Amino acid sequence: MSYADKIFKEMCLDILEHGVSTEGEKVRPKWEDGSSAYTVKRFGVVNRYDLRKEFPAMTLRRTGIKNAFDELLWIWQKKSNNIHELNSHIWDSWADETGSIGKAYGYQLGVKHQYREGLMDQVDRVLYDLKNNPYSRRIMTNIYVHADLHEMNLYPCAYSMTFSVTKEADDDRLVLNAILNQRSQDVLTANNWNVVQYALLVHMIAQCCDMQVGELVHVIADAHIYDRHIPLVRELITREEHPAPKVWLTPGIKDFYAFTVEDLHVEDYATGPQIRNIPVAV
Repeated sequence: MSYADKIFKEMCLDILEHGVSTEGEKVRPKWEDGSSAYTVKRFGVVNRYDLRKEFPAMTLRRTGIKNAFDELLWIWQKKSNNIHELNSHIWDSWADETGSIGKAYGYQLGVKHQYREGLMDQVDRVLYDLKNNPYSRRIMTNIYVHADLHEMNLYPCAYSMTFSVTKEADDDRLVLNAILNQRSQDVLTANNWNVVQYALLVHMIAQCCDMQVGELVHVIADAHIYDRHIPLVRELITREEHPAPKVWLTPGIKDFYAFTVEDLHVEDYATGPQIRNIPVAV
């Protein structure tokens, strides 16, 4: 079984058995019919994935790994906030008539800041520090910018990455570890999607900086299952698991901005059937 399956099953069971319901409370999200979208939630979920052992793709159902990578490139590489530069429709509900989602996600990563070393955005600062000062404890990004929240069509969910470099005694190469901080997550629709995305980000950056991948730690402040998703989740976690797929990036690429979706290779990805028409709360 994929280790991502094991983590997902344990997390869902914990939420369903020990979570707190928001039913009857004042909540923001609504279903398409206008009714309130309540959840069962757990506070402070922490999951760890050792990327050296296997790629953390869930096999209970298929995660669109290439589409997830395309969205990651849209945010981290293109630093875009316009859905016309994205090859999927997952952001359509939050875009205005021009395609913009406001000053959110990629927009924040592309804002230039003045450092002693020069003018850089957050992504370039991470790459610079990992190459020039890898043992710094200050290598991180943050897109939850309070001054711009009123101009964001959706507040960032996955909002911060912190990078930490270690070295193993029996290997000369440095190891790149990362923590993904997420304020809120719809577990059924987004959990493995986000895990896959940020695992790929660690792979990209490690390859660019001549490092090997280490751990991805995923911290979720509010991990929730929507009321209308509960039967779907209960069925999903009873399914047969499969081995994790083989996933890698085209070797030899050292420029972070040179990666394309075609440089992502996925093999032996056996999964259970997809769940169709999952209701999404907005």
